Amino acid sequence: MRIEFIGAAHEVTGSCHYLEFGEKHILVDCGMEQGADIYENQEIPVNAAAIDYVFVTHAHIDHSGLLPLLYARGFRGRIYATNATTQLCGIMLKDSAHIQESEAEWKNRKARRAGHPEVVPMYSIEDAESVLTHFVPCPYDSKVEVCDGLTVSFRDAGHLLGSSFIEMWITEGENSCKLIFSGDLGNGNRALIRDPEIPESADYLIIESTYGDRLHEVPPDYATELGRVLSATFSRSGNVVIPAFSVGRTQEMLYYLRQIKQENMLPTFPDFEVYVDSPLSVEATGIFNENVSECFREKDLEMIRAGVNPIQFPGLRKSVTSADSQAINFDKKPKVIISASGMCEAGRIRHHLKHNLWRPECTIVFVGYQVPGTLGHSLLNGAGEVKLFGETIQVRAQILNLPGISGHADRDHLTAWVQGMKEMPKRIFVVHGEDAVTDEFAAHLTALTGVEATAPYSGDIYDLAQNACVVLRSRKRAEKRVKTKRGGSSVFERLLAAGQRLAAVIQKNKEGANKDLAKFADQINALCDKWDR
Repeated sequence: MRIEFIGAAHEVTGSCHYLEFGEKHILVDCGMEQGADIYENQEIPVNAAAIDYVFVTHAHIDHSGLLPLLYARGFRGRIYATNATTQLCGIMLKDSAHIQESEAEWKNRKARRAGHPEVVPMYSIEDAESVLTHFVPCPYDSKVEVCDGLTVSFRDAGHLLGSSFIEMWITEGENSCKLIFSGDLGNGNRALIRDPEIPESADYLIIESTYGDRLHEVPPDYATELGRVLSATFSRSGNVVIPAFSVGRTQEMLYYLRQIKQENMLPTFPDFEVYVDSPLSVEATGIFNENVSECFREKDLEMIRAGVNPIQFPGLRKSVTSADSQAINFDKKPKVIISASGMCEAGRIRHHLKHNLWRPECTIVFVGYQVPGTLGHSLLNGAGEVKLFGETIQVRAQILNLPGISGHADRDHLTAWVQGMKEMPKRIFVVHGEDAVTDEFAAHLTALTGVEATAPYSGDIYDLAQNACVVLRSRKRAEKRVKTKRGGSSVFERLLAAGQRLAAVIQKNKEGANKDLAKFADQINALCDKWDR
């Protein structure tokens, strides 16, 4: 009964934890790294084909984005998530695959001209579509018996539509323990979604620490603050450009923009238009509307019962096609443009930045966390110029960070969530935070609760039956020697993955009937004879 930390250990993205008990191999989250990485993630210590189950806390790509790659490498197990997370992964993973393929195609056009080797996308749309068939949607707050010795429950984490912290009960022989994986915890009092639930107890708690070193400002009246920005920018005949995650933050901004219009907070510009320029955002907004009863807070349910859609209003324009997107920047009227990606690393937002960053009358409004190393982080930290599509763009627009809007709990909220447990765990593992923050927050929790809190590095392994570290990876060994990310695979590596899957399938059939195993062996030998040249 062991846990190994794979990703988001002393880093903010790429969440992945590996559990092993009996003959079962489990992952909790399988996320993609985003932004700069200073530590080398361990590879999953077994063949992808040997993974029995994956449990996904929520749909954000840094928690789910490598599931198609896991499938491409041979995974054929089951993936458990909430109903809304399952639906959101259905659009987000295909969108991620589209980005992988499009970027590879663009790079390969340049590579062919320069005579360089071609790039293989990390995974394909076919991989994404295939892995989606392995999802098992689950309701909130119900115990799901996954197999002998493994039961889970998804509880509302208040971070994103469908987000959850996962309670997991494991039994191996005479040893039993309960783990809680926090996923990403919400800040509370968020538009649309409910506040995080509080767990009662656990033997081991794995908790995020994205904002474990800071306190959010006292939440302002978001609609009023945003209204002031809109009024000042429209008075200069400028556009307000909002880089926003397609899922969650876009819908939250629509909520406040609806309030601004409904309460006539901009009497000088009552008919201003809002463009949501992202096919993914448009699809995600539809999924929000489909999950009202299970996920929305009571205040917004009352609004819906009164006949008001909290994320719909006059003047809302949804841009789906490339032609729709291009037309936005030829329209000279002041407007609001909400586009993805939220960290400005890919997608249509980069085109809108190219058209608006150099204009002093415009305003770029950031409303979400910006990982160090991303374009969004550079702009927020005063970059005077940036490169977009090979062109240097001067930054003359006003750059603002709308205070108080955060999808992550701050230090006090995280602390209160832990202290709200009726029984403290044996040990707390602090993950999903910047390098120094994880150590600082672990020390904070230890001092406050008296429970040993540890900030593991990728590759650290703990025996849960003994509450002891059995493999300790040092900081020096964890540091990256080369700044590389887990990437795509060549066609030959795809063949190697198929071979690893075959080995895993053979192992799973070891208790089969002799007659069936002999037939299986003959089929494998026949295949080898065909290719053994």
